[in-house]
Amino acid sequence: MKKIVLIIFALFIGLNVFGQGRRDRMGNPVVNREPTDKEIADHKRKIEERKNEFIANFITTLEGDDFQKEIVKQYINSYFDEKVALSKIKFEHTLDRDKAIKKLDDSHFAELEELISEDDMTKIKDMIKGDFDEKEVKKEKKKKRKKRKKKNKDQ
Repeated sequence: MKKIVLIIFALFIGLNVFGQGRRDRMGNPVVNREPTDKEIADHKRKIEERKNEFIANFITTLEGDDFQKEIVKQYINSYFDEKVALSKIKFEHTLDRDKAIKKLDDSHFAELEELISEDDMTKIKDMIKGDFDEKEVKKEKKKKRKKRKKKNKDQ
């Protein structure tokens, strides 16, 4: 009798846990569905905005004039577009994809080396590797804004 009660109790708890596992934090059931065209378009728009914001923040760290910065911006935009295109291509092995990305990293900014300073080129290479800290740039912008506001209030 005890075994039957324990089995029924365990079965009841197990089914209850399984039923709750298919719900999100608000208790709504999770339904797998395909995203709509609107959701896809919104997602692409947000990605494009974020990419432009990232590039703008990076460009502020460079020391060249406006013409050089605009050219670097175009190169970085085309670099990211080519990298996305490479990630969509189906390779037989991940090593082939890694080689293609490495070749892109090495060759894409080769023409820029003559146009910009070495310091800016090292910043670009660090950004490609993922060493660019965007949070620091945002903090600097915020500090400059606060200084301007304070300066304008004093006048």
